Amino acid sequence: MKPTAITTFDFNSMSSAQQQQTFADYGIVLTADEALKIQNDILKRPPTLAECILWSIEGSEHCSYKSSKKHLKQLPTDGPNVIIGAKEDAGIIELCRDHEGKRYGLVISHESHNHPSQIVPYEGAATGVGGNVRDVSCMGAEVIATADSLRFGDLSATKTEWIHQGVVSGIAGYGNPLGVPNIAGDVYYDADYNDNCLVTVVTLGVVAEEDIIHSYAPANAENYDLILVGKATDNSGFGGASFSSLELEDEKLEQNKGAVQEPNAFLGRHLLKANQALFKKLKAKQLINKVGFKDLGAGGVACASVELAETAGFGAEVYLEKVHVSMDNLNPSVILCSETQERYMWVVSPELSPFILEHYNDIFALPQVSAGARASVIGKIRGDGRYIVHYHDDTIVDAQAEDVVKGILYDRPTQETKKQRQEPDLSTPQDYNQLLLKLLGHESIACRDMIYENYDKQVQGRTVIEAGSADAGVIAPFNNQDYPAEIRKVGAALSVDHNPRYCKIDPYWGTVNAVAEALRNVAAVGASPQTLTDCLCFGNPEKPEQMQDFVLSVTALSDSCKHYRLKEHPEHSLPIVAGNVSLYNESKNGAIPASPIISCIGKLENIDKAIGKNFKHQDSVLLLLGARKDECGGSIYYQLHQQLGAQLPKPDINELCRQIHALTDAIGQGLVHACHDIADGGLAVALAEMTFANTIGIDARIDSELRLDKALFSETGGFVLEVSRENEEKITQLFARQQLTLIPIGQTTASDRININDVIDVSVEQARHTWQFGLREKLV
Repeated sequence: MKPTAITTFDFNSMSSAQQQQTFADYGIVLTADEALKIQNDILKRPPTLAECILWSIEGSEHCSYKSSKKHLKQLPTDGPNVIIGAKEDAGIIELCRDHEGKRYGLVISHESHNHPSQIVPYEGAATGVGGNVRDVSCMGAEVIATADSLRFGDLSATKTEWIHQGVVSGIAGYGNPLGVPNIAGDVYYDADYNDNCLVTVVTLGVVAEEDIIHSYAPANAENYDLILVGKATDNSGFGGASFSSLELEDEKLEQNKGAVQEPNAFLGRHLLKANQALFKKLKAKQLINKVGFKDLGAGGVACASVELAETAGFGAEVYLEKVHVSMDNLNPSVILCSETQERYMWVVSPELSPFILEHYNDIFALPQVSAGARASVIGKIRGDGRYIVHYHDDTIVDAQAEDVVKGILYDRPTQETKKQRQEPDLSTPQDYNQLLLKLLGHESIACRDMIYENYDKQVQGRTVIEAGSADAGVIAPFNNQDYPAEIRKVGAALSVDHNPRYCKIDPYWGTVNAVAEALRNVAAVGASPQTLTDCLCFGNPEKPEQMQDFVLSVTALSDSCKHYRLKEHPEHSLPIVAGNVSLYNESKNGAIPASPIISCIGKLENIDKAIGKNFKHQDSVLLLLGARKDECGGSIYYQLHQQLGAQLPKPDINELCRQIHALTDAIGQGLVHACHDIADGGLAVALAEMTFANTIGIDARIDSELRLDKALFSETGGFVLEVSRENEEKITQLFARQQLTLIPIGQTTASDRININDVIDVSVEQARHTWQFGLREKLV
C-alpha cells in the first residue's frame, strides 16, 4: 500500500525531549547529535523516516564500525598468501597452486550473532550460521565447513541451559540441512555471560582465483540492473543491525524479538545449489568479472544495494514497489531495511538480467520452492554517486552513497582502569588424584561430545579430523574430481580460541593468549598457520573503560600478528583476512569480559601427515616443549578455589613461532605420533586427555623448581609430544636447530594407569569417565 505522505523530521525545531520521543516513537536508533549532523551537515535538509532508519543501520557499530574503525587500521591484512584481505564479504587466502600455477583460495568469513541468540537462541544462532554461509557463497565459492565459538553463562543460572540448548540446536538446525560439516569450535561458561551469550561462527569455502566474484559492481556498470534473489521480504529482522548496537534490557526482550530474523535452512540449501550452478554458467560465458554479488545481511536491501554500488565508486537507484514481499502494508522503510534471511543481490548488465531471472525463477523454481521467493529486478546502478530510493511516486531516500556508507565515525575516549589482583596463597594439595578428576570434570575442560553430536561432521566427505579428536579440525578442501590431482592431498586446519578468564585479568595479554592458543592448536595437527580471523566482542564503547579494553585487545592482536612470521614467507607477518566487531554486549548487570574470539587457519601439504592428540603406541617417549612457569592466573585450577590470580601466561610470540616451525617440520617428517597443546588445566590435564581414546597409560615425571601443583596445573602454553624411542635423538636435534629444548618427561605404558610424579595415580577409565560426563551431567 502506498503511504499517504512522506514522513520527515525537522530536528532543528525540536526540543531535546521531542527528539528523544521521536526516536522512541519511530524506532530510530540515533543520538540527537547524529540526527542533527545528518540534517545539517550531510543532507542539508530535514531527513525522511527512511533516511533516519537507513543511517541508524548503515551508520551503526555493526555496519560502519564507527567506534572501532580507527583502531582496526593497525591490523595487518595483506601478505603474499592473501588473495583478498578484510575488505569484502569474506577474505580469501591462497592455499595451493596446481602444476600450471593456477591459485586456489580458501574463503573465510567470521561473524557473530550475539544479541539475537540471547533473545531467541534457536533463531539467533541459526540465522548467524545462514548469514555467515552466504558471505562465503557470494564470493563465488563452494561452502565446505563451519566452526563455532560459544560463550554461555554460569551453568547454575536458570537461563543458561535454555540458551545453550537453543543455540546448539539452532547451529545444527541450519548447518546440517545445508550439508556443510561443522569441524571445530570451543565453548566456555562464565557468569559474566549470563545476560549476553556469544555466538560466533567461522565458515570456509573454496574457489579458484580466476572464479572469484566480487561483492561490488564491476567496471563500467552504470545502468546495470540490481537483482534481488531469494525469500520474499517481510518484517523479520527489521532494525537488527542497530539492535546489535544496543545494550540488552530485560524489560525490552519481547520488543526486541522483532529484530531477529527467521531462518529457512532448506531454502538456504536450495539457493546454495542454485548459486553454484549459476557460477558455472557465468564461468562458461566468461562473465565472472562482469557481475557483482552480495548477500543481504545487516540492513537488507538498503545496505546491499548501496554497498555494491559505492564500493566501486557508483551510486544506485532502488524501486521498492518492485521488491517481492510476503506481507501487506509494509512501511517502505521496512521493505528497504528488513533483514529477511536467505536473500542475495546481483549487479548485472540489463542484457544478462533475463538469463539470471530464468535461472532462479524457472530452472531452480524459487516461487515453487518457497512461497513468494523469486528473483526480481529492483533497481539500477547510477554513475553520479547518488543513492536514491523510490516507493511508487515518492522519493524516500536521496543522498550521496559515500555519505551513507561512511556513517558517522567516532574517536571514543579511553580510560585505563588498573585491576589490582593478588596471587592466592593456596595450601599444598593433599589429594592430587581428586584434584585432577575435578579438573577433568570441569565444564570448561570436560568432553564436548554432547555439543558435537548435534552436528553433521562428515557430510561432503572432506573431513579428515573431526572436532574433539585433535586440537584443530582438519579438512581436505580439494579432494574430489573437480580439482587437479596434484592438490587433492592439500589440507586445511581450523581452530577457534579465547579464554575469558585471562581477559578479566588483562585484556592485552588475554588477547595474546587467544592468538597463541589458536596458533598452537593448528600446529598440533601438523598445519602451518596461514591467517587469523577475529570476532571482537566487547561492552559499551561509550564507556571509556570498556573502550580501553577494546583498544588494548586490538593492539595486542596487531602486535601478535606482526611478531609471528609465516613459515613459507619468513619475511612476512601473519595476516588477518576476515572478522567482525560486536559491541554493546552489556546489560544493567555489567559488561561481558573482553572477548576477542580468534580463529586460525593452517595448511597441510599432505593430509595423510595430519595427527591427533591421542597416544598411539605403548613405550613411546613423552617430550615436553615449553618450560613450566608460575602462570596460574586465570587457570581452572584457581577457579576451583574461586580465585582468579594475577600471573596469567605471557606468551613470547617469537619463541612460539620457532616452536611451531619446528613442530610442523617434525610432524611433516613423520617423527611425531601424537601431539597436544597445553591449555586449560595445564600439563596434567593435557597428559590425561591423551590417554583416553586408546586406553594407553603413562608414567611421567615433571622436574621443576616450581611447587608441584604449579608445575602440573599452570596453563603456560606448550606441547606434549609422543615420539618413538628411535626418533627421539633426531627430533631433539631438529628442535635444537631452532634454539629449542625438548624435555623428556616419561613414557607411555602398557598399563591403564595415569601416573605422574607418584602423586597422581588414577586409572585411565576413571579419568575418562569423569571427563566424558563432566559437562553432560551438568546440563541434563
